Amino acid sequence: MGEFGSVLNSFFFLIIFSLFLTIFCIKAEQQPIEEKDDDDDDINIVQNRRFSRNKSCDLSTGKWVYDRSYPLYDSTCPYLSTSVSCQRNGRPDSDYEKWRWKPFGCSIPRFHALDFLGRMRRKRIMLVGDSIVRNQWESLVCLIESVIPPDRKTVTYNGPTMAFHVSDFETSIEFSWAPFLVEVELERTQKKRILHLDSIEKNAKFWRGVDVLVFDSAHWWTHVGEWNSWEFYMEGKGLFTNLNPMVAYEMGLITWAKWIDLNLDPQRTRVIFRSVSPRHNRQNGWKCYNQRVPLKHYFSHHQPAAPHQIPDEQLLVLQRVLKRISFPVYLQDITRMSALRLDGHPSVYAWANKNHHQQDHRIQHPKDHYYTSDCSHWCLPGVPDIWNEMLNAILELNIQTK
Repeated sequence: MGEFGSVLNSFFFLIIFSLFLTIFCIKAEQQPIEEKDDDDDDINIVQNRRFSRNKSCDLSTGKWVYDRSYPLYDSTCPYLSTSVSCQRNGRPDSDYEKWRWKPFGCSIPRFHALDFLGRMRRKRIMLVGDSIVRNQWESLVCLIESVIPPDRKTVTYNGPTMAFHVSDFETSIEFSWAPFLVEVELERTQKKRILHLDSIEKNAKFWRGVDVLVFDSAHWWTHVGEWNSWEFYMEGKGLFTNLNPMVAYEMGLITWAKWIDLNLDPQRTRVIFRSVSPRHNRQNGWKCYNQRVPLKHYFSHHQPAAPHQIPDEQLLVLQRVLKRISFPVYLQDITRMSALRLDGHPSVYAWANKNHHQQDHRIQHPKDHYYTSDCSHWCLPGVPDIWNEMLNAILELNIQTK
């Protein structure tokens, strides 16, 4: 009996151990794998030096690396819009905040607010475009605001612009609403909206005197149906109802490029054009719902693209226009890297919960008719923070490349 009892005890021990091992493996599979690179170092000076030695590094090709030291600011940042405050809106996971971008040929320096403000002392930086650009503006403001005393920061408004001012550095971080860059006007008699492909001054007058201009214009050119923002195109005295959107886009960008060439001094102003932020399934918006980790199809020099709704045609049009402009404009290509981040969109967490019952119902019944899923904008903290780390690196290196 003693021998039988010993065998029985061993049998039960093996069962319990196997059960524990199974539970442990399941939990491990549910957690993102934290990747460590051999050349990464906690000391950011090392990253800065490594990056500076390789000025030809292609920042757009690389991979997303899970990093527990991110995000770089708290989700309670007071300058975040409700629609991108995913944690406050009840999103139950937060790993989407902890991914940084690792280019294949170099490392992007970690963003340090005081270093950035030191370089931007007595300067104005303005981001120009649509609500995705405002998404990036809010990210940049939140990256720096925590190091500034409450009585030394203010926000002001002027027409389509808003500016975050840092008094001690005489610096302003500004946003200018101009989704097409060119002008849209309401025709008075027929109340029709006209997109003027060759007129820009009403928007551009706000860009004068700025030291760093970051532009983006893409999404609104492809809107159709209820999303459309105009009834007619106009160039000169010609009025069009049907025009290929990419032809119109190129005409609008050419107008922008001519204004840049005629009105800005490259010794005084830096110009960066950020490529289109990918939308993941705009029509019904559910492709990004419940996504928790980046896609695993990392890009390489031998695999430059992937079929995840990357708007290649718009990017080609933009590249074509930038090749013809005389002014040195840096193209910040964030399209392909962002296409991997289905997990970074607000989805159903773009709206505030009024109570716990509503939050529970949203989680249990996300596709009820009164919920929509935003797969265009980005949760903050999140992906736009990495765009701004790239922007910071570009400005730090003083790259002047078309």
